Amino acid sequence: MSRVLATAIAMMAMTAPGLAADPVQLYAAGSLRSALTEAGAAFEAATGVKVQAKFGASGTLKDEIAGGAPAQVFASANMEHPQALAAAKKSGPVVLFARNQLCALVRPGLSVTTATLLDVMLDPTAKLGTSTPRADPSGDYAWEVFRKADKLRPGAFATLDRKALQLVGGPSAPTAPPGHSVYAMLIAEGKADVFLTYCTNAAEAKKETAAASVVALPDEFTVGADYGLTVLAGASADAYRFAMFILAEGQRVLAKYGFGTPTLPQ
Repeated sequence: MSRVLATAIAMMAMTAPGLAADPVQLYAAGSLRSALTEAGAAFEAATGVKVQAKFGASGTLKDEIAGGAPAQVFASANMEHPQALAAAKKSGPVVLFARNQLCALVRPGLSVTTATLLDVMLDPTAKLGTSTPRADPSGDYAWEVFRKADKLRPGAFATLDRKALQLVGGPSAPTAPPGHSVYAMLIAEGKADVFLTYCTNAAEAKKETAAASVVALPDEFTVGADYGLTVLAGASADAYRFAMFILAEGQRVLAKYGFGTPTLPQ
């Protein structure tokens, strides 16, 4: 574990209040659902402390926390949202704890490669799905892809900005049945031909829809996602323990689900 990370962990644990019997309240990005559900179960098995999790779009969760929601640990799909809470003195230090990237989830029957992906995205007949910018970092990352694509092909940003369907992340976004991927559902329903989402989400969706494909973005407009973790002001000692669990034992769980883990050897 790096010295910087160790220092951050120590700062998170400083002045933590006494032990509490109540469950730890976790607010976390939807893309972390599988990984942090497993990590929470492992934490409970090791400590006897339950973790109650609320998963959703990181920007929406940040706004709820700022408005007084009872979160104790916040795991965001970007660094910006937890840093905003820290700047407002609503939380402690923010630690980079996982990494992800955007991929393209492609519906069955549509032939797409990394080399042809931009052509397909720009095709006026192809339905391009994204998340909702500002509410969900995945949407912000998608628009970053559009800006990079514009440098390769002038005019691409305007076309992609206009045609992108913001299918998830917003207040009226559909939800999949428990245990199922909303991305697999939307692809199966024909709501999108190509969906820009996190590679971890795309991989989970492909497990449900084997005929779908996961396509890597070209190097020229690859976009990475840094995930930030913070403990909210006034959180219990168990909340700090769970945050440290994520930064230690939880890294193996995150790697299992396809996340890049900055605390593991590269």
